[in-house]
Amino acid sequence: RTIRLPKQTIARLRLHRARQQQERLLAGSRWQETGLVFTTTIGTAIDPRNALRHFKDALRRAGLATRRFHDLRHTCASLLLAQGIHPRVVMELLGHSTITITMDTYSHVMPELHTDAASKMDAVLRD
Repeated sequence: RTIRLPKQTIARLRLHRARQQQERLLAGSRWQETGLVFTTTIGTAIDPRNALRHFKDALRRAGLATRRFHDLRHTCASLLLAQGIHPRVVMELLGHSTITITMDTYSHVMPELHTDAASKMDAVLRD
């Protein structure tokens, strides 16, 4: 599926591609073209254990508590819903087959949205 990315993400991916081009040159004949976006320094797939280790190191360096890698997905969905992004849009971004899955999984975000809806209704009724 095709998804739109934030401009900041696109900029970071372009920087990553430039770094990867340098790795490709340094690897020379050892480079293995796989078509993957994220690879080792010789173009092969990243071992999931290594990716997790780097993720946990990044959390530690940032002074954050240990989290599961999958928590990034939950954080993204929660932030989008909390900003008022329509649940159907969040559903499509996450690749859920039904909006029910999205709403059941992220219903904990909904109380904030209810408060926001009540505030917006107050504003409309005052006018």
